Amino acid sequence: MEKKQYQLGDIVQMKKPHPCGTNEMEIIRMGMDIRIKCVGCKHSVLVPRTKFESKLKKVLRSNAAAVEGDEETSS
Repeated sequence: MEKKQYQLGDIVQMKKPHPCGTNEMEIIRMGMDIRIKCVGCKHSVLVPRTKFESKLKKVLRSNAAAVEGDEETSS
């Protein structure tokens, strides 16, 4: 199975919904642990990377285009 590609600022869909009802999360910190913030209620959770990767369903909106655009305008 191919490893899913994700990065800081991406909106991802998790397998199980957050208690507020939405399953969309924004990645706000990456390292050994990943901090994700619920798009619905803005609650943030720190999850170990291995657990995050197993619970990740898919990347809904990637931040790659926004990051590349910022780099071009700053040069």
